[in-house]
Amino acid sequence: MSRSSAADRRADHRWFDEARFGLFVHFGLYSVAARHEWVMTRERRTVEDYERYAEFFEPDLFDASKIATLAKSAGMGYAVLTTKHHDGFCMWDSRFTTYTSMHHQHRDFVREWVDALRAAGLKVGLYHSLLDWHHPDFPYDFHHPRRDDADARDAHPERTMAEYRTYLHNQVRELLTNYGTIDYLFFDFSYPWESDGWTGKGKEDWGSDELLAMVRELQPGIIVNDRLDIPADLVTPEQYQPSAPMEIDGERVRWEACQTLNGSWGYDRDNLDFKSTDLIVRMLSDTVSKGGNLLLNIGPDGRGAVSPVDEHTLAEVGKWMRLHRNAIVGADAAEGFTAPEGAVLTKRGDRLYIHLLHWPFGHLHLPDLAGKVRFARLLNDGSELKMTEFSPETVALTTEPGGQPAGTLTLELPVRRPDVLVPVIELYLSPDALR
Repeated sequence: MSRSSAADRRADHRWFDEARFGLFVHFGLYSVAARHEWVMTRERRTVEDYERYAEFFEPDLFDASKIATLAKSAGMGYAVLTTKHHDGFCMWDSRFTTYTSMHHQHRDFVREWVDALRAAGLKVGLYHSLLDWHHPDFPYDFHHPRRDDADARDAHPERTMAEYRTYLHNQVRELLTNYGTIDYLFFDFSYPWESDGWTGKGKEDWGSDELLAMVRELQPGIIVNDRLDIPADLVTPEQYQPSAPMEIDGERVRWEACQTLNGSWGYDRDNLDFKSTDLIVRMLSDTVSKGGNLLLNIGPDGRGAVSPVDEHTLAEVGKWMRLHRNAIVGADAAEGFTAPEGAVLTKRGDRLYIHLLHWPFGHLHLPDLAGKVRFARLLNDGSELKMTEFSPETVALTTEPGGQPAGTLTLELPVRRPDVLVPVIELYLSPDALR
């Protein structure tokens, strides 16, 4: 008997809220083009022309085990692979098409992926595109590569969503039946609005209610994102950082920030606009301080190799995570506490973590924490920080840093900033602070 109640799902999904940090991997035929994963539609390519990439796709350097190790070393708890992007090429052994990696490369990348993640102790995530620009039944719309053809706006009775919907559901069933437990399914994406005289596609087109019900039946404990145009388990803001915890109708919701390293999801050889490692860590701290997860993307190249820049970034983030893991994994927003200027807060049990995005000189003043902290230390080396509770009557005139409101706790900081991407202070809270 399958378990599908909301309470059961919440129990199954605790791992996601605990992990806080995951890896996204975009890999497919577009990796050969090396000009963004939307190259087929950006360049208005025909199916026949784009199909040629399948002949020249030789991913001899794709190593799922190495990628799993990189993710694990970076402090990530789960990873997500593209099974099929909008170009329609399938990275598994599907019986519903020959446009697959098994047919052309004699490799089932989904099988390699799930086996490698499980061996590394990571939760298994799959991405699946709702769109398919290769499929002959997929109707034209404002995203389709052939939208500018002379006859594109004519009636095309041969293209019906009913036929394509069957194909979509069959392939999702295949992915959720043939590869054991799948922990996370990332659908992408719905666009039920009009643009340039075209009508997009949404829940009725995908058969989203029936599709989600099938997913729940096949994998009762799975987490599903919000891109079916119906409510699911989490929302997925992409390429921006929310300014506050995310809400729907005034209620806090589970969320995951989806971010790239250089603005492109798939391999983009000439795009060198990479985020710095300290920015990535600041984004991670910011995300968790608002109760969210960060899903950070890499795009292996046309041979399947992880680029040196991506590998270096993951390694540097991993060094930081080794020392600061407790401030991220299992942590959450610090409800009821006020962050000092230039910092964000996370909380884990009786520990409050101050992520210092800017290093202050000499002292850090913490409002309303006087008498509520048992011990303070830098998390990177465990070194104690002296605590002072100045009387409100103490005037800051010469060498005494007074002048703080009643209830303020002051920490004495070293002049030199710790040599880590983002310094974190760990406070051991007293029982009074937890009431």
